[in-house]
Amino acid sequence: MTTELIPDEIQFAENPEPRCPCVLVVDVSSSMYGKPIDALNEGLARFTEELNNDPLAALRVEVAIITFGSTTEIAQDFVTADQFEAPTLVANGITMMGAGINLALTKIEERKRMYRDNGIDYYRPWLFLVTDGTPTDSVDAASENLKRAESEKRVAAFSVGVEGADMNLLTQISPRRPLMLKGLEFSSMFVWLSQSMSRVSASRTDDEIALDTDGLSDWAAI
Repeated sequence: MTTELIPDEIQFAENPEPRCPCVLVVDVSSSMYGKPIDALNEGLARFTEELNNDPLAALRVEVAIITFGSTTEIAQDFVTADQFEAPTLVANGITMMGAGINLALTKIEERKRMYRDNGIDYYRPWLFLVTDGTPTDSVDAASENLKRAESEKRVAAFSVGVEGADMNLLTQISPRRPLMLKGLEFSSMFVWLSQSMSRVSASRTDDEIALDTDGLSDWAAI
């Protein structure tokens, strides 16, 4: 099922639940080709299944996917989890990470305006960056924008480095300490993310967001 033909106003009228937006900002550069992108796609499919195991999260969590390679693309615009179908991502090109981060931040602000215009309450959005490489564009402005958004509590930003990622640079870019993926444990990562989003969506919208450490060791080198 897709939602492109259903106006947002109708969606909000039919489902007035508070929204918990999560934007996945995903590296699809050529270094992700082969096993990494296959494992990532399997993880996204698992993410869909896990979110829909929680009826409340299925109505409240909204997912969007921004990809960055030689270009930045909206692989999936915001939809609630019950209507989310994981796209099949294809790896190719360079690593336009800065552009990907900035596009994600823009989409988040646009979505929050949509919520406000329709009287929908919302949780602080999550931005979840996944990359295995070094950016080929400038990330200075994107890093500044990301850190400002985090400090102003307009977003909760998390980052994950896949094997090959420049973790030192990722530490400089990210407002929070980045995590290192164990091998290609994308499925475990997305199980953890879905559980985290379920936990957040069951809380109050003004609750402080903290990184859930339960299950983190299943996929992250900590």
